[in-house]
Amino acid sequence: MNGDDGSRGSTAVLDDDLQVTDCERCPALVDSRSRIVNGVGPTDADLVFLGEAPGADEDERGEPFVGRSGDVLDEALQAAGLVRSDVRITNCIRCRPPENRDPTAEELSNCRGYLAAELDRVDPELLVTLGKVPSQHVLDRDVAITAEAGSVVDARIGESSRRVLLSVHPAATLYDRSQREGFFEAIAEAARIAGIGGGNDAETGTDGGSNGGGQSRLGEF
Repeated sequence: MNGDDGSRGSTAVLDDDLQVTDCERCPALVDSRSRIVNGVGPTDADLVFLGEAPGADEDERGEPFVGRSGDVLDEALQAAGLVRSDVRITNCIRCRPPENRDPTAEELSNCRGYLAAELDRVDPELLVTLGKVPSQHVLDRDVAITAEAGSVVDARIGESSRRVLLSVHPAATLYDRSQREGFFEAIAEAARIAGIGGGNDAETGTDGGSNGGGQSRLGEF
């Protein structure tokens, strides 16, 4: 699955702000997107969150995780003593797939060099994969994410080995409330491993829903 990410992993593909400014490797995504959605957050963040792909809200606003799932992530960060600006948030691919479908293997491979370059530049203490697709992409194997959530493993991305914590997608908590406590615990553990945040034992039972649509497909979370 990770294909030739080494040949596409040069930091030269990103500008000084870790942005991809122009890419037409995936014709279907070029036709579907309204913009390239790059990662946001500190370029030296100790903690990086990795999603699957931009959804409708992300494509419109140009930032990862800004819909309902983003609200849940923000709540979990707050409960761990963090805010969005403390961490970096990015995606496996940077363009919205048509009808929010899952990215194809070729699309993931085409964008992997950008991800590898971003992580090489940021060099975080920990990478958190949010959902099944990013977990499988990073580990290059099938992942039963609801069973493996909370696991910490090592994965090679580009030229470097990264410490990775697996998590369900935050929107999973909206579809299955039983996932909420585990998700909040995973984010708190991520903050602890990365050595940031403070954690305030915030309430995890409040409603995470709010405005916006976000990504419509979760696969198996």
